[in-house]
Amino acid sequence: MSGIQVEHINKTFGNFIAVNDVSFTVNKGELAVLVGPSGSGKSTILRIIAGLEKPESGNIFLTDEDVTHYQAQKRNIGFVFQHYALFKHMTVKKNIAFGMKIRRMLNHVIEKKVSQLIDLVKLQGYERHYPSQLSGGQRQRVALARALAPEPRILLLDEPFGSLDAKVRDNLANWLRELHNQIAITTILVTHDQKEAIEIADKIIVINRGKVEQIGTAREVYEQPETKFVSSFIGQTNVITGSVKGDHIYLGDTIIPIPISPPSPLPSGSEPVVLLVRPEDVIISKNKETSTSSSLKGTIKHIHYRGNFYKIDINIGANGIYLESSVGKQDFLDQDLEVGDEIYTWFRDFQFFKAPEGEKEIRRKMSQLGYIE
Repeated sequence: MSGIQVEHINKTFGNFIAVNDVSFTVNKGELAVLVGPSGSGKSTILRIIAGLEKPESGNIFLTDEDVTHYQAQKRNIGFVFQHYALFKHMTVKKNIAFGMKIRRMLNHVIEKKVSQLIDLVKLQGYERHYPSQLSGGQRQRVALARALAPEPRILLLDEPFGSLDAKVRDNLANWLRELHNQIAITTILVTHDQKEAIEIADKIIVINRGKVEQIGTAREVYEQPETKFVSSFIGQTNVITGSVKGDHIYLGDTIIPIPISPPSPLPSGSEPVVLLVRPEDVIISKNKETSTSSSLKGTIKHIHYRGNFYKIDINIGANGIYLESSVGKQDFLDQDLEVGDEIYTWFRDFQFFKAPEGEKEIRRKMSQLGYIE
């Protein structure tokens, strides 16, 4: 049984196409994340599901019921915005109870439900506090409790942690994942934070320029990206120009074996391609004997300490290639790596795509789409 089914929805604002033939399904009890750069259409899709925007075409089903033409208040949806939208003149307790009072629920039922939700969102002792007396993270938990109070069939979260600092974001995202495990309500969360999406989602829906680029688990979209955009947007990636000749990829004078299952049909003859290589897949060795036939010789230009790993910047010299490698702390210490060291590097894994427009154009396009190297 599907919790949310979106079928071929379209939405324009004037000449701007905000949502372009979007379809996906979120199963009952799943936590799905819509992820993509700012302006890609994520929030518009969420607002269409909620009934706050009307699609020009397409259908929305909630728990297998067609609600496309229902008003928002008749869809039984809980909605949490980025900026809390709490009533400043109401205490935590009254904010949470507000939706139930509007529905004219009995007072003793409201009291019991509010008490349960206070415990659920871990705000015991704050019942009589006003929003101005709470931290950002606490206010967002009140907003979530208020959305859950009327027992909605669907929960929608639009950048709920966007205005919070990084540490609070991480803590709240992990808390939300634990909370979802407890209540198992069908949920869609919108974010532009790839790390947040990877850490908490059952299903990731990658949106780009109003279209769905890929749908899958965090592991699938990270390790098996179907497009250049997904490969570059989800996580950090090295972007390298090469060319295919026969059954090999060439980077300068270096030959790299073609993967067994390439993400796109092999070009014929000689054709430019762009390789996308995760930093953790760039292997470094100071010892030539441990390198491979497809190794690239380079020099360490910078070393950045990152706590449990080191980020190594590498110049491949004659090939004009610059790489970023993530090296575990113990491996870094065992090799005694230093700036200026000559090293050999090769790729444990990579993706490649046809790129007749060349590396510079690919970088420019990815920058426009929100990817930051």
